Amino acid sequence: MEPITLAVAGLAGMLLLIALHVPIGIAMAIAGVVGFGFLGGWGPAITLVATEPVSVFASVELAVIPLFLMMGSFAAVSGLSSDIYRIAYALVGHRRGGLALATIGGCAGFGAVCGSSIATAATMGRVALPEMLKRGYSPTLASGSIAAGGTLGMLIPPSLVMVIYAYLAEQFVIAMFVAALVPGLIAVLAHMITIMILVRRRPDIGPAGDRMSWNERLAVLRQSWGVLFLLFAVIGGIYGGVFTVTEAASLGAGLAFLFAIIRGKLTLDSFWMALREIASNTAMIYLIIAGASIFSYFITATKMPDALVASVMALELRPLMVIFVLFVVFLILGSVFDTIAAMVITMPFVYPLVLDLGYNPIWWGIILVMVIEVGMITPPIGMNVFVLFGVAKHIPLKTIFTGILPFFYADVIRIWIVILFPGLALWLPNLLGYSLK
Repeated sequence: MEPITLAVAGLAGMLLLIALHVPIGIAMAIAGVVGFGFLGGWGPAITLVATEPVSVFASVELAVIPLFLMMGSFAAVSGLSSDIYRIAYALVGHRRGGLALATIGGCAGFGAVCGSSIATAATMGRVALPEMLKRGYSPTLASGSIAAGGTLGMLIPPSLVMVIYAYLAEQFVIAMFVAALVPGLIAVLAHMITIMILVRRRPDIGPAGDRMSWNERLAVLRQSWGVLFLLFAVIGGIYGGVFTVTEAASLGAGLAFLFAIIRGKLTLDSFWMALREIASNTAMIYLIIAGASIFSYFITATKMPDALVASVMALELRPLMVIFVLFVVFLILGSVFDTIAAMVITMPFVYPLVLDLGYNPIWWGIILVMVIEVGMITPPIGMNVFVLFGVAKHIPLKTIFTGILPFFYADVIRIWIVILFPGLALWLPNLLGYSLK
């Protein structure tokens, strides 16, 4: 069998296994081993089962994954996520649509702590949704702002998806974090502007709350000093060059654990629940990366990425048209697959193509994360929508999907702004002297 035909067969086999509900990491590993067995012999293929997972498990760069997951889990246990929301509400809650604006700010803050979109949507659904409904907010605006705000979890650094992308693309992870700052700020502003437009057109969907005095706001900040300290220690330490990313993640996990103890929130049940959550998520992510490494080794050996690049170049499409096609493909993938899975499955094919078109890998990483994240609220699936529905079953799915549509349109616009003006992502890393490969 020709190598390219074998690669196509391997890809089809992997997708078939995923459709049969085989875990994605295992499906990729099976397709990679069997495909490489036909290509290069069964002895070397079986060896891949040992060598590729060992390189993944031994990677220092990936050690931040369980540490950031630990920080996010213990932050949720200690109530730091609620503190973020209280701070945001104290600052903007008195405005029309203020609770929805506070929700977006809370999602951005909690996303910086936990780095997970699904966890952000689920947590803010428990914290913010009851408050908005109690104060007369439209279920459409309330659910839409939470589902859409949850997508900020993977874009606001530090982000687990960016860590994995940097590992697979052999890029400097801090350069990725720095590059995400301006697009992340644009995303937050885009969501807030969307809310302000909606409540201006229909004031009844987001009534204004009570205005806090500055003394009350300062009191909230004093009471919520823990989460501010955690964010400053972790994010400030990374960008200030005080810590490496792994050291900052270790510090963040330790601080979140201490806050949970000091606040008396860490019971034996919550402790074991957090550990189970950390262990299961870590195992899932490592399994996906290990499977992706095996599958990527096989696909690279078939020379299919080179053939794909040559085929696309032969079509003589403008680079921007190719990016548009990839944009649509990743929106669909993001609505079907987990963020990490959608990225690692396509990495062997898409990454060489983007580089050959002359685009910067750091810029593409930011675009990729943004597009897949928007896929998580894209109808008809949208994982964040179903996560929120699981938290608030009294709100129909149709209501949530209706609520996310204005945010979806805003997301498409702000992503294309970053696509058309790459300097928005690359300006700050260049300014700070990070070497962009």
